Amino acid sequence: MTPFAAWMLGQEARALLTRLARVKPFALVEAMPPAANLLPPAQVAIERHLAVGRRDLDRAVRAFIGWLHCHGPAASAEQAQRRFTLLRLQFNAALTQFDLFSDVITQRSEHESGVWLSGLDVVAADALALPGGFYEVPPIVCYLDRGAGAAIRRARTRLPGGGDNPVAVIRVPRERMVGAGIASSLVHEVGHQGAALLDLVASLRPVLQALQARGGPDQAAWRLWERWISEIVADFWAVARVGIASTQGLMAVVSLPRAFVFRVDVDDPHPAPWIRVLLSCAIGQALYPHPQWARFSALWSDFYPPRGLDAPRLALFDSLRATMPAFVALVAAHRPRRLRGHSLAEVLATADRQPARLARLFRGWSAAPQVMYEAAPSLVFAVLGQARADGQLSPEDESTLMAKLLTHWALASTLAGAARCAHANRPESRSTVH
Repeated sequence: MTPFAAWMLGQEARALLTRLARVKPFALVEAMPPAANLLPPAQVAIERHLAVGRRDLDRAVRAFIGWLHCHGPAASAEQAQRRFTLLRLQFNAALTQFDLFSDVITQRSEHESGVWLSGLDVVAADALALPGGFYEVPPIVCYLDRGAGAAIRRARTRLPGGGDNPVAVIRVPRERMVGAGIASSLVHEVGHQGAALLDLVASLRPVLQALQARGGPDQAAWRLWERWISEIVADFWAVARVGIASTQGLMAVVSLPRAFVFRVDVDDPHPAPWIRVLLSCAIGQALYPHPQWARFSALWSDFYPPRGLDAPRLALFDSLRATMPAFVALVAAHRPRRLRGHSLAEVLATADRQPARLARLFRGWSAAPQVMYEAAPSLVFAVLGQARADGQLSPEDESTLMAKLLTHWALASTLAGAARCAHANRPESRSTVH
């Protein structure tokens, strides 16, 4: 390699180091109200992950510069350029990860929305937690984006450029802020994380495949249930945690032109919208029996009557509806290994989510609002969703109340974190070495 080639690549490598040095921890560059901050476990996990990436990249660049000095004269320019190109790709991957979390954290400085997002972090963590210690709840952070649907980048999945995601990142639709409808999108995405932690999809697929193997007129229906199972378990989680609020929110998301509502796409993991809403009602009826589920199912069919469909699609929908009760029962009774003998319904469904119980809680909270602020956030969403379904809560009052609740949860989590830090720093809480 010529001295000029070595000098040129050395300059480029040093330029990478200067730019890397300007990538600062978020704690130093992002200004936001304290109540809008990420929960401490999420903040620490993100900063630690990015710090490790910066450190490793710094070492790699310096090692390349050292290689240039020691072995560059004997190497070809092509070989050196190849090594530098791989290094630059690694650098860009590190910046991609930084930008991923930057999009999440920058929104925390937005007026009101930043604090509400911190409140949603608290709701998501509560919706994911299960009694029984079946798994460790990973940190969860939320951010807003355009569009009607939500999405999740699950914790412990591979990030662009390598490494495992240190937190679950949930994108929630801005158009749903702020009302109980946000619960449907948020908790559905939480359900994807919960399903991954319990390995639900992998454990359900063989059961559904065995039902397909039986053949018969409903074979195509069971094949679709298996194809859609990843989205269905997330819907199951959402109905179990927030009740009718999940179904109402789902109806809003999939209220599309008729052609889309009845479209069956075997390459899409989402059920056909028309079937998906009916399935949500069937899940609700199985977990929390009440006439409201039949009422909402009938309403959906009134919105989108299945007339004028071609014969094959109509026959498929009839088969899906015929197998729906057995399918829902199968999912509810499923006992994956990680639940240690418990069924999915046993660990997710709770007595305080029964519609009558939710209605009583709303009446009690209307008389004593301060009690509501002490309840579990996912339960509060379920109560407010039930009140909306019962006509006891207007959209205007719901939005005002939700904003107050999210702000309260954000502030409470911030104060609790500060109290833990203060306690940890007290002299009597530290171990003394003699």
